[in-house]
Amino acid sequence: MSVVIEIHQFPCLKDNYGYLVHEPDSGRTIAIDTPDAAAYLGEAEKLGWHISEIWNTHWHPDHAGGNLRIKEETGCHIIGPAGEADKIPGLDRAVKGGDIVEFGNTSAKVIDVPGHTLGHIAFHLPDQDAAFVGDAVFALGCGRVFEGTMEMMWESLTRLKKLPKKTSLYCAHEYTASNAKFALSIDPENKALREYVAWVEKRRAEDKPTVPALLERELATNPFLRADLPEMQLAMGHPGNAAATFGEIRGRKDRF
Repeated sequence: MSVVIEIHQFPCLKDNYGYLVHEPDSGRTIAIDTPDAAAYLGEAEKLGWHISEIWNTHWHPDHAGGNLRIKEETGCHIIGPAGEADKIPGLDRAVKGGDIVEFGNTSAKVIDVPGHTLGHIAFHLPDQDAAFVGDAVFALGCGRVFEGTMEMMWESLTRLKKLPKKTSLYCAHEYTASNAKFALSIDPENKALREYVAWVEKRRAEDKPTVPALLERELATNPFLRADLPEMQLAMGHPGNAAATFGEIRGRKDRF
């Protein structure tokens, strides 16, 4: 019997999304990252949920900054990346790629996705067709490469590309409109991209989220995930080199 979970998504801070993941059978609730402790605690209270765990994707303050307050008020258990264990406030359990994190009657597999930060991880819930990817990948974009290398980031995106195509990517920010403008600037003939951009514009005009992002659609439209395609490599001036092509795309986006 498949386990049904509830995923509550809500905006917080300037452009972050908060996520509370609830497993009704056990009554347990997971906070995915903690951009804003007050927002998370308030949303949980409105829903009648008690936060039992925090799962951190990486150490940045808009992802782990609310850990200690939420832990103080709820007594929750904090799980986060082993590669950043010394930077995750209140960490109780450090995990790395390949580890399994269980809650209630469902579980998540940890995926190493360094690049944005050196220890960044994602949580894939295969039974739910869901992945919480932090700042590793966004709808039509990806995170800036702050701590790692372009090669490292491309390897991380390649791991995410291998997830089932029906996976919903729960990204941490609403960046899609600006990402769409850049994507069109380097891939203007992509019909699927143009259709996606029109959808994004309509959603944002209605003040609706564009996240989660469906992996299948991202594979067809997100330029950062398409650096292994010969046509993209040729357009970026790096035929036969996916990592260099990714680096060129990332550099252009940084200057866009």
